[in-house]
Amino acid sequence: MADTELISSRIRDVPDFPKPGVTFKDITPLLSDHRAFQEAVDGIVASAPSQIDIVVGMEARGFIFAAPVALALNAGFVPVRKPGKLPMEVFEESFNLEYGQDTLTIHRDAIGPGARVLVVDDILATGGTVGATGGLLRQLGADLVHVSVLLELGFLNGRAVLEQNGIDSFSALLTI
Repeated sequence: MADTELISSRIRDVPDFPKPGVTFKDITPLLSDHRAFQEAVDGIVASAPSQIDIVVGMEARGFIFAAPVALALNAGFVPVRKPGKLPMEVFEESFNLEYGQDTLTIHRDAIGPGARVLVVDDILATGGTVGATGGLLRQLGADLVHVSVLLELGFLNGRAVLEQNGIDSFSALLTI
């Protein structure tokens, strides 16, 4: 079981960033503490279902957690990027954020049909990023078996958005 007190103590609030009224969750103190970072990765690995083929992480903070989780699970890692960052043909999915709108892309040949996929991100806020990633995985014919995040901002009801998008297997190391 992950040391959630240690993990929580290494996430700091930055008020009014990136715009007034938004409290940004800064994970850089967690990342700079090797023990806290390892606890976070281990906790995400422990929540993963068995037989994962691919771990998907979203730009950019999701990459930080998804790549070591993939290695620990003996799975591949596939990045989901913002438009214009991937060189080959892509699928795109647009979504709303708590403070704007964005689009994500994935290579059309990144994941084969039926692959068992774990989606990993740092924070679940409104559910837009993970929901859009689920849409990309559906376009590829992949099987999104679980979503795991470091921190869930429960007051933003992102989990309800995931359920509306057909994503019913979810875990968070911390929920506030």
